[in-house]
Amino acid sequence: MILGIGTDIIEIERINQSIEKFGDKFLRKIFTQNEINYCNSKANSSQHFAARFAAKEAISKAIGTGWNHQFNWLEIEISNLPSGEPIAKLTGKMSSFLSENQMLKISMSHSENYATCFAIYFLS
Repeated sequence: MILGIGTDIIEIERINQSIEKFGDKFLRKIFTQNEINYCNSKANSSQHFAARFAAKEAISKAIGTGWNHQFNWLEIEISNLPSGEPIAKLTGKMSSFLSENQMLKISMSHSENYATCFAIYFLS
């Protein structure tokens, strides 16, 4: 049973401009150290940062937090399984949204100019 869905799309250049303007302050506000390390290891790191930004936005929509006091950028970490499948790990207050029979699935994609993510929050 689907409990919620969320989607987000962002211009990669917008993320790139935020990184150029605010540097580590921006990165450390939005991304975990693992995410920063992963994205910085890629040739076009802005694409990967943008996809993770979109994923966090889509997840907040799927689980219904929006931008209230319960949402915390750093309590959502996006990583990849060895197969390449993206996964989301929720920690802190954000983890309270997932009971043992609830799951999140995400699908991320990017082109030269945009990154997008679709999230499904469901009962397993």
